[in-house]
Amino acid sequence: MGRILVVNPNSSVDVTSGIIAALAPFGDHFEVVGMEEGPATVATEEHVARAGLAFAELAARRPDAAAFVTACFSDPGLDLARARVPQPVFGIQEAGILSALAVADRFGIVALSPASVQRHLRKLRLMGVDRRLAGELALPGVSAVASGHDPRVFDMLVDLVGQLKDRGAGAVVLGCAGMAPIRTRLEDRTGVAIIDPVIATGAMALGSLVARQAV
Repeated sequence: MGRILVVNPNSSVDVTSGIIAALAPFGDHFEVVGMEEGPATVATEEHVARAGLAFAELAARRPDAAAFVTACFSDPGLDLARARVPQPVFGIQEAGILSALAVADRFGIVALSPASVQRHLRKLRLMGVDRRLAGELALPGVSAVASGHDPRVFDMLVDLVGQLKDRGAGAVVLGCAGMAPIRTRLEDRTGVAIIDPVIATGAMALGSLVARQAV
């Protein structure tokens, strides 16, 4: 079985390193790459569109990969890549939400910025799970790196998770791959099941390939 190619569509080395660390417990099954030409944070619709094209083109050039992951919470290029390559393609937003639904009746999302909320809601409607959303609350607009490393941002996340818990969320999905380093600490601090979409996608992708081999 080849390795699963995980693509961080932004140019942040720190975010790419955080993804590598999050997936490390799964062993040597993942190849994680960043995109030097990408923005520091995928924040706008244009960023998402450009990142999606770049991700799909990269996937098409890697027939050796066992599967692909677009590691941005807007799932850039997910459908386009699925149309272009025969291998399985996973998005961290989709996988994170499905994982939250496996552990809670209602879930919440903490977004990187207010501008990303509408994109996420469109995806929830397409997935048919928007009725199980307790709410999505956003940070005031921070970088992907700051979301997982800035102590001030962590304190804001604690507050947002508490608000979502009060709204009935039994699990909260982190709305950025950059938040991976703080999942355990945030769960311990809030007492709410915190879903890191990077870990959720890694488990789903690896499990899918193992299941296919077992048939």
